[in-house]
Amino acid sequence: MSLGEHVRTLGRGPGRSRSLTREEAADAMHLMLRRETAPEATGALLMLLRMKGETADEIAGFAEAAQQDMLQLPQVDLDWPSYAAGRTRGAPWFLRAAKLVAQAGHRVMLHGWNGADPKVRAGLTQVGIGVAQTPQMAETYLARDNIVYLPLENMHPELFRLLCLRDVLHLRSCVNTVCRMLNPGAASASVQGVFHPSYRLLQADAGAILGWRSLSVIKGGGGEFERHPAKKIAAFGLRNGQTWEDQFAPLRDDTRRLSEPAAELGSLQDPSEFERDVILGTLALALETLGDPDSMQTARDLWTTLGASQAA
Repeated sequence: MSLGEHVRTLGRGPGRSRSLTREEAADAMHLMLRRETAPEATGALLMLLRMKGETADEIAGFAEAAQQDMLQLPQVDLDWPSYAAGRTRGAPWFLRAAKLVAQAGHRVMLHGWNGADPKVRAGLTQVGIGVAQTPQMAETYLARDNIVYLPLENMHPELFRLLCLRDVLHLRSCVNTVCRMLNPGAASASVQGVFHPSYRLLQADAGAILGWRSLSVIKGGGGEFERHPAKKIAAFGLRNGQTWEDQFAPLRDDTRRLSEPAAELGSLQDPSEFERDVILGTLALALETLGDPDSMQTARDLWTTLGASQAA
């Protein structure tokens, strides 16, 4: 089919338009990634989906097609996407949690793009997480450190091109969600953050369609998978392939925002008590997603033995 036919399916008007099937969404994504479309049709499709609201079948179809058009990458245990713009967040403490997961023996693949915000990419150097431009580099870092970061522009240049249409359209598109569902290392477990709570169930439902086993989605700091230690956290996702949701109690009584006070990146090596609990809470939920039955105690033990020496 042509992309125009998919645009017509979405845009025929009240009573005649409908959502794309999973197969139609996959076909549309293949066409866009392979540039077999007019740019006007690509923009029309993305904006019609935004106005309508994406379905789980559409997101699953898009993600499947994007995975098929991607270079083969090393397999890992935990998928950790990072695609928040960063305007409402402070320092990326979740990077220290991810590093501790790796030091506990789990292979972790972070991947992402954060727009013009430099904090995540700069923070990778602060905590000693290697940035890979090729699958071979990714395997080298994983063999050495159990963790790697893959920039989307290197991992999947054509999907990155679609993501950057936000600069043209001045609106977020479903590509942001597709990137979170990419799971480039075919991990059995994934942790994801969102800024808008409505996307938690969408991503959980799409994960179920894709046959994922374990997934945790939270409204996290600035849209990242980062737990606020002074708030009750609602988590949605999958456990053993089945729909799951849970509530996690606050770890402390503070009322401050994650972005206050504005932290320098150097402080990733010297957290305050509040920031330590950001790391612990995020780490515990990541370990719980990986199947640890006593994840908070494991997180505290890891912090005691490894946290103080984690800085690169």
